[in-house]
Amino acid sequence: MVSQRRGPGGRLTVLHLSQPVEGGVARVVTDLARAQMRQGLRVVVACPRDGSLPRSIAALGAEVRHWDARRGPGRSVPAETWTAHRLIKQVGPDVVHAHSAKAGLAGRLALRGRLPTVYQPHAWSFAAVEGPTARLALAWERHAARWADRVLCVSDEEQRTGERCGIPAAWAVVRNGVDPDSFPTFPIASPAEESSASQRAACRRSLPALSGVPLEAPLVVCVGRLCRQKGQRDLLRAWRRIAEQVPDAWLALVGDGPDRPALTQPLHDRVRFAGAVEDASPWYAAADLAVQPSLWEGMALTPLEAMACGRPVVLTDVGGGRECLPPGQEVECLVPPGDPEALATAVTGLLRAPRLRAYLGEAAQKHVRAECDVQRTTSAVRRLYGELLGAGAHTTEKWTAR
Repeated sequence: MVSQRRGPGGRLTVLHLSQPVEGGVARVVTDLARAQMRQGLRVVVACPRDGSLPRSIAALGAEVRHWDARRGPGRSVPAETWTAHRLIKQVGPDVVHAHSAKAGLAGRLALRGRLPTVYQPHAWSFAAVEGPTARLALAWERHAARWADRVLCVSDEEQRTGERCGIPAAWAVVRNGVDPDSFPTFPIASPAEESSASQRAACRRSLPALSGVPLEAPLVVCVGRLCRQKGQRDLLRAWRRIAEQVPDAWLALVGDGPDRPALTQPLHDRVRFAGAVEDASPWYAAADLAVQPSLWEGMALTPLEAMACGRPVVLTDVGGGRECLPPGQEVECLVPPGDPEALATAVTGLLRAPRLRAYLGEAAQKHVRAECDVQRTTSAVRRLYGELLGAGAHTTEKWTAR
């Protein structure tokens, strides 16, 4: 058996090393930490001090360690790697779980296979860049795969992308999930359902960013960081055609990020920018349709959240997009990435078909409850840790001797 370090009370210790500290990655780490604490593990999260992640982890009662790391690559990598090295020695984990590209870079350089290591890309770094930078990122992923006991993908497509690009990893796939019980179900309003219409109107009144938007107007909501990856530029290009076809429709972009100045210039008719929110549920409640126009993903959480609220989602065929949809919804809800015309056609078609939206939303909500529950995700990750610790491939002495 592997010689394991044990935390207080002899508990197995997991160190999550994470950068970024917002968005889907932060939610995944928080969900894992919550579940692992319930499973009796000692959970430590090392991340930058800013952002929602350290606050949510502290609220759970887990240990938070400050790791000063920037989001992108650069001259700070040596210092970030050394800091990660020191943190790992201080914490004394049984397993190190590195989340996203920067943590995967610094964590694997610091460890180099001396402790059981899980690397979770949350979408490949080389997809986010072009030219020499992309080639360098891919070369690193190919080289560093030797220092991860498992490269943990959140969708089958994410693994297939890695394989096609020649990354020689020991793969595992655990799909993302959400807690369906934390998202209230909001039936889509129709002329025959006065209670649903009333509920939707009440949700819209509660959102200041929708002030002035008619309560009965069709509303499309896109939740996500305002950045190139999430594809809001394509959505705004598509919106010109959508607005022509459905003149009373409105669009709400929920989130913040580096692309906001460019997205808001020029101002678009019937488009509202809501900024970042802690809880997107009221926005899904107010919406008729959710949209996720990403250019690349591992497997986004926002479509699952919208579906958990009973909303149909139009999304691009990237990452785990196809995998998160209920079977049979690909025709109406799946479009190619970077194709504003196809996006406009899909959104317009659903805005004009309230009965179809209601049917798709109900089916989506049932699908999330049956297939995308976060308890499945966290249980599968716990089993993965058990496999690594039972493999006998690492010893504590090997790490502490360095």
